[in-house]
Amino acid sequence: MAGVTEWTSWFNIDHPGGNGDYERLEAIQFYYRERVCARPVAMEARTTDWVAAAETGEVTHSSLEKGFWCINKEQPYGRICSNYYVRFQCPPAKWTQWGTWGACSVTCGKGRRIRRRTCVRTSVMVQCVGRAAEIQKCGKNQCPRNEDCSRCVCVGHMLQGEVLSMTGVPVMGARIALASRPKIIRTRTDAKGLFRLPGVCSSSPTQLYIRKEKFAPATASTSSNSSGSSWVWAVLKYAEKPYIVKHPEDKVRYEGQRVMLCCKAAGAPMPDKYYWYHNRTLLDRNVFKYEEDLVLRDLKPEQTGHYYCKASSQTGSIKSSQAFLSVIAKGTPACNPTPENHLIRLPMDCVQPGTDSKLYNAGRCPHNKCAGSLDFDLRCRDGGGYCCGVQKMESRVIDCGSYNLPIKAVTECGCLKCVVPKVLVRGRVVTADNDEPLRFGHMYVGKERVGTTGYKGGFTLNITPDTERLVVNFVDPTEKVIDTPKVFIFDKRGGSVYHDVKVMRKQEPIDINAGETNIIDLGEIKGEDPIGQIVIPPNSFHKNNGEVYEGTVKASVTFIDPRNITTAAAAPGDLNFVDDEGDILPLRTYGMFSVDFRDETNQEVLGAGAVQVLLDTQHVKMQEHIPKMKLWSLNPDTGVWEEESDFHYTQTTSGGNGRRKREERTFLIGNMEIRERRLFNLDVPENRRCYVKVRAYMSDKFLATEQLEGVVISLINLEPKPGFSSNPRAWGRFDSVITGPNGACLPAFCDAQVPDAYTAYVTGIMGGEELEAAPSTPKMNPNIIGVSQPYLDKIDYQRSDHNDPALKKTAFRINLAKPNPNNLEETNGPIYPYQSLISCENAEVNANHFRFFRVEKDKYEYNVVPFQENDLTSWTGDYLSWWPNPQEFRACFIKVKIQGQREVMVRSQNHGGTHPETAGQLYGIRDIRSTRDMHVANISAACLEFKCSGMLFDQAAVDRPLISVLPQGNCRRVGINSLLKEYLTKHPPTSPNNESHAFNMLAPVDPLGHNYGIYTVTDQNPRVAKEIAIGRCFDGTSDGFSREMKSDTGVALTFSCPERTVTRESLFQRLQTNPSQTLSQMARDMREAQGLQVRGRGPGRERRL
Repeated sequence: MAGVTEWTSWFNIDHPGGNGDYERLEAIQFYYRERVCARPVAMEARTTDWVAAAETGEVTHSSLEKGFWCINKEQPYGRICSNYYVRFQCPPAKWTQWGTWGACSVTCGKGRRIRRRTCVRTSVMVQCVGRAAEIQKCGKNQCPRNEDCSRCVCVGHMLQGEVLSMTGVPVMGARIALASRPKIIRTRTDAKGLFRLPGVCSSSPTQLYIRKEKFAPATASTSSNSSGSSWVWAVLKYAEKPYIVKHPEDKVRYEGQRVMLCCKAAGAPMPDKYYWYHNRTLLDRNVFKYEEDLVLRDLKPEQTGHYYCKASSQTGSIKSSQAFLSVIAKGTPACNPTPENHLIRLPMDCVQPGTDSKLYNAGRCPHNKCAGSLDFDLRCRDGGGYCCGVQKMESRVIDCGSYNLPIKAVTECGCLKCVVPKVLVRGRVVTADNDEPLRFGHMYVGKERVGTTGYKGGFTLNITPDTERLVVNFVDPTEKVIDTPKVFIFDKRGGSVYHDVKVMRKQEPIDINAGETNIIDLGEIKGEDPIGQIVIPPNSFHKNNGEVYEGTVKASVTFIDPRNITTAAAAPGDLNFVDDEGDILPLRTYGMFSVDFRDETNQEVLGAGAVQVLLDTQHVKMQEHIPKMKLWSLNPDTGVWEEESDFHYTQTTSGGNGRRKREERTFLIGNMEIRERRLFNLDVPENRRCYVKVRAYMSDKFLATEQLEGVVISLINLEPKPGFSSNPRAWGRFDSVITGPNGACLPAFCDAQVPDAYTAYVTGIMGGEELEAAPSTPKMNPNIIGVSQPYLDKIDYQRSDHNDPALKKTAFRINLAKPNPNNLEETNGPIYPYQSLISCENAEVNANHFRFFRVEKDKYEYNVVPFQENDLTSWTGDYLSWWPNPQEFRACFIKVKIQGQREVMVRSQNHGGTHPETAGQLYGIRDIRSTRDMHVANISAACLEFKCSGMLFDQAAVDRPLISVLPQGNCRRVGINSLLKEYLTKHPPTSPNNESHAFNMLAPVDPLGHNYGIYTVTDQNPRVAKEIAIGRCFDGTSDGFSREMKSDTGVALTFSCPERTVTRESLFQRLQTNPSQTLSQMARDMREAQGLQVRGRGPGRERRL
């Protein structure tokens, strides 16, 4: 079709369950909004197997007005509809007719005039071709000059102007100067933002320079008319501190090469000075000739180190993140060919002869980058990344005594193309009060909308490789919750980090009279006074056009009260600010609030000027905080708090909530202007700072080789009461950090004089699962908690169930006692001074630290090709790799029901099936103990992982692995899911099931669901895929999630595992009744057994997996 745009992306919002598959245009437009036009001109539908709808033989319907649908009951032979994708074509965008030419930009001299046209688009996916504006030269008359020719003079000409803010509010007191002489103030704006300047011509050389406190300076040109006057209209942006939009990146070079490190900052005004530092030392600008970018030539090994830039403007400074430059000396290999030691755990029944070790050294390559081959070396980002990776592997056999176990060990490392895994942030957004999901909420990064939350509040964001700081603003289109910017941590090595996002429900609006003084309380704790108040003078409200609003205002003020610890997770941003040197430093909050003022009649958002904020000093328990208290507002684009104003003292007579009489109270007063939908904060910078060392482990054995990475550790700083005793209801700060290969260091406030001046609650979450903290009862054990005495007593470690066993075990509370440098016992962690961050990050695993662990019941995983699921860059491309694709991970589980009094270990052996390269070879082993069904007696079930079918790493052919399910013990198979049995029969080849104690199958090609007892989930992170699949398996559904085993639904296999009955006397009983006969029989049995062992030795007698 001529003139039609490109196709949209494919959409699939329904599945063929129930009555059929309905891909309604109206629903697609609701979910995807701007991505689909209102009236498409063409549509295409295909199944998920990529078969065109017309070729399926199914009865389908389509309409450009309604969309596409397929009804199950209309299909022949009882079939059900396929699962369909649809896409659309939209009409092309068109230009309107050109408008008329505008007035010439000058009354004398050379100027220009403009005409415009508008692009009429049917969706955001289409664009017009061509320019939206045309410029034409104009103006022929020469301008008269004054005597010194410093500026144009037009006698009798009046230059008039108006200065407004970005929200349309008149700016009073703005200073007007000529751009050529910005320090000479010609006039100022009045209360309506207007000014008059006689004798100044409206030609381009006479641009005006306009500035005002808290605004970025601006220049403005004039437009003229025939009445002898000109008009200037200027809009001032609110001043914005600099922030980094491009950080320098890690680079690797050989000696003698060159490199370019890039830095770019934005702000209002734009930063105009850049400074570069090497290992915290300022580089001489005259020597290195740098501006935004730093170029280093003829590199030497001593130039290895950390580099960062600092950008500055009139409003402040900001430092970039550090980039590491590695300069490899001549003759030195970029990648050490000798592998590092890497011990993997062997199966529980693998006993190596001559040793009691359960570990085997499989080797691994170091995680460092190589220089590689560069097509051009002076780029901000190198074209192709090279990393130290596996060059060679060899197949080995581990002697496990009763059987042999194959393994592939690393024998040589080399520089290869880096594995680039996907980096994701995912999670769920719910309200802080009752966990109601934020349905179809809009997500913004900066001004760009990047996604929408799902029906259950879920979201997933792909992170670009150059992202250093991710700030996402969640906006509720129904406006029931406040706009909430969140600063997310993520793992650059790949995979996804799960975040449980809490948002505050918006306070119900009250009616106030705009012509009166209005006082609104901040904080509603029963029986206690408000933390503060907002005081709005009469006639302070204004509309977007600057007009004063005089009617009834719908006022909603939502306060995040630090006296309520449940609101800590809803704190927006990350409670940091940027100081004058550009360093990001922490704040300690005394409360945050969001305001929403609206016109009663048309719900238009109103602004308010000259608003006062009062803070009751009785709530500031640390008196030294009072003189440092400031009022801050949150920049939703950067997630950084920016200073609004200082506070000053005042006293007032007030009768608070629950007070019997009126009394004098002392307040701190700050001034602010409510100009946009920002959050405000009553905060103080705190200098008493420390870092807390936390590690997460796979189990409560706390083995150094079994640390978990990618765990989100959160710390809530609690506010002290008078006298510095801890107050568990009040919090002052909320921080989250993700664990790496050496744990995590969390920032926290601490005190050197009084151990319990500050306390903290700490939690650990991995993929939505809460980890368990080391126990503190019945006895404080330093070896379990990870902190030695006597420092442990000083810290007063307590798990959340310390005083009440019925509570969760997923958090711990500590005193944040700053370590004494003169006490050797306190210099080895787990609390480090703020200036000792590097010591905290590089601490040995045997140094003091706090611990979390996963509660797993006898779970074991073995891969022939070793892979660390918490580090996706450790993936190796091999036919026997358990995961064939490092960017997409498909987890498969089968649900096995156990009838018996005891829980049973169940194993899956996974061998190559139909692929010629892997047939008969072991991929890996999975062991899991069944979980008791709490509602059914003598029944348990296991969710057992198996190797999924699909393409192998070369993407050449599909393998259907051979899966063997083997319960350990006296078990007999008594049931197979009928749908699964039918599927396997209809999809040959089939695997024989002649043994009643096991079950064999070739892995299904299709992602079967709970009706078959099979659970399949695909995700960019293997751990997340597994967690979701296990949750569905426990629940017995294809879309639910449970941690409580439900053995009566979604089962694939059933085994009966009764306990063995005793049918003869025990050895002890026989020795008592007939000792001589028993001893003679034992001697005969031993001689016969020894003879059998001698005859049984020889080739071919080994059992292999």
